[in-house]
Amino acid sequence: MKLAGFGLAIDLEPGWEGRLFRRTLRHGDEVTHPVVHLANIPLPEDRADFGGGVVEHLRSGDCFAVLFDYGEQAASRPLFAHRGVPELRSSHFTSARLQRTLPGQVGTQMFFQSGGRAMCLYVVLGSARDKSPVAALNTMLRQVQVAPW
Repeated sequence: MKLAGFGLAIDLEPGWEGRLFRRTLRHGDEVTHPVVHLANIPLPEDRADFGGGVVEHLRSGDCFAVLFDYGEQAASRPLFAHRGVPELRSSHFTSARLQRTLPGQVGTQMFFQSGGRAMCLYVVLGSARDKSPVAALNTMLRQVQVAPW
């Protein structure tokens, strides 16, 4: 299955779910950006941009990933200096990189630019001992297409 929209496209690996969306505006001056959620577990309909509502349910062998688009304006910031979607390695994952620490979980957060757009990749694994989902996630990330706005 292929997710595509908002200038982003990604092919899902078997056994993975994905959602690509842009939150609706709640306030007149609010700016929203595209978000991609990927998981090898069923994605609940009610979930936060960076995994609230999902990560609490991760077990060993489970993975949740976010590609968050910060837009073209942010691409010139030093935080997003890395070019291209990063390749994940087991050494990137620690509990210190989680936005919310849950027992046994590890994660990573990487900032980069692609297609002239500033992006964040945030990944949570259900267990520090089982990093097996990283290979399938890397396969999907190598195929991510990001077009300029």
